[in-house]
Amino acid sequence: MAPCGLAGRPHVMQTRSALPPILSHADFDQASVFTPTNLLREARRQKRLPVGDVPDVCVLDPDGDFWRLLRESGARRNPHWACYHTEMYEADVENGAVGVVGCAVGAPFAVLVAEQMFVSGCELLISITSAGQLVPAGDPPYLVLIDRALRDEGTSYHYAPPATYSVISPRCLEFARAALSQLPGLKQGGTWTTDAPFRETQDAIAFARSEALLAVEMEAAALYALASAKNYPIVCIAHVTNVMAQVENDFEKGEQAGNAMFLQLLTLMTKMWRATDDHL
Repeated sequence: MAPCGLAGRPHVMQTRSALPPILSHADFDQASVFTPTNLLREARRQKRLPVGDVPDVCVLDPDGDFWRLLRESGARRNPHWACYHTEMYEADVENGAVGVVGCAVGAPFAVLVAEQMFVSGCELLISITSAGQLVPAGDPPYLVLIDRALRDEGTSYHYAPPATYSVISPRCLEFARAALSQLPGLKQGGTWTTDAPFRETQDAIAFARSEALLAVEMEAAALYALASAKNYPIVCIAHVTNVMAQVENDFEKGEQAGNAMFLQLLTLMTKMWRATDDHL
């Protein structure tokens, strides 16, 4: 029988550090043994997929509304996307296709997919995620270009040393602001990235508001940590659609369930990206 502590509580082995493992055992300078390139090699073999690239601009659509629209309207499924967990459909914008993956919700899933996108031919990743309003910046729905994200999730700590925030790169911020200057009502500000949406307590919300954070979402801090660690161009957008279900008729996304806005945003960013010789 395993040894027990006082009052019948299970005995816990002492660790080398008082810090939790996520902080005490993170080796930021070491290469990972498990790589997305090797994972996709095996997935491609097992699925008998042809070698080829995904579009240079790819999108994470955690809610999946735009992704489902593409799938249901007969959009092309990318034949080279070898991810075990997702399917990529291509949206046609003014100057070419954009690869869209839906329903990769939360920091670990988003980064799992993002890593695979960048070794599959992606050169710019855009994440557009639903978010809950913290500090009012208008009446939902509206968009926030995320410039910093509070690291209240676990994934970012495997890519970057402990810090309060992950931030967008200055060049990505400049690019996104220029590309989206024609988009009406766009805000810029910080968000709170959480792994536990149903633990948004009054005290946690009060702290986020004291930091002047505009919204709460589930991916940006990890994606910006990945961007910093590997020099990947990533832009995170929060689509503020709700006040955390504190009122009735919440979570409305606007015209065509937000898909009209989604397409407009992608068109603007892709157009500027592909017109720029010196990519980020």
